[in-house]
Amino acid sequence: MFGRKKEAPAAQDVVDQGEAEAAARQAEAAGKGAPTPKRKAQEAARKRPLVPEDRKASKAAERAAIQEQRLKARQALDTGDERFLPIRDKGPQKRFARDYVDARFSLGEYLMFGALIFVIISLVVPSTSEQMIYVLGGFWVMFLAVFVDVFILSRKLRKRLAQKFGEVERGTVWYGSMRSLQFRKLRLPKPQVRRGQFPS
Repeated sequence: MFGRKKEAPAAQDVVDQGEAEAAARQAEAAGKGAPTPKRKAQEAARKRPLVPEDRKASKAAERAAIQEQRLKARQALDTGDERFLPIRDKGPQKRFARDYVDARFSLGEYLMFGALIFVIISLVVPSTSEQMIYVLGGFWVMFLAVFVDVFILSRKLRKRLAQKFGEVERGTVWYGSMRSLQFRKLRLPKPQVRRGQFPS
């Protein structure tokens, strides 16, 4: 009555006992073609070292695996291999959006060049000069033209995606629109279609 209470079994002991009982039941169901292994033998078979014995070799193998994965991902950005692409570029709808954008001519490809030219001219031409008004006006006209072009692209891309896949995945149209603002040769993953070679 006043003696010490028996300690509750540890969680690991319960798990090990459950696994041993399950293994015994499985052996009985399969038949007695071989003797049932003892619990000590089963526990020894399940034990794995938490820390590898050769830490240097383990770290070297881990670094090699990471480097190989990065190399495959870099190659996938060149070849379009779906297996190793980043998550943001994976999926048939993303691939369709890339091919559709890469097949058309987009004004947004040259927006950054226009902005760079504007910055250079603004450093040369005085801000109080009348010529600066025309330069600024030209830049805003180009910006508005790019905005209209991206709007038209997004409408057409959404329509084509709905026709082919039935339902448009969230973010796919935005993904294609942002790709159209990048210079074609600098896009990643690299274009896999020629100009005018629209996906079916």
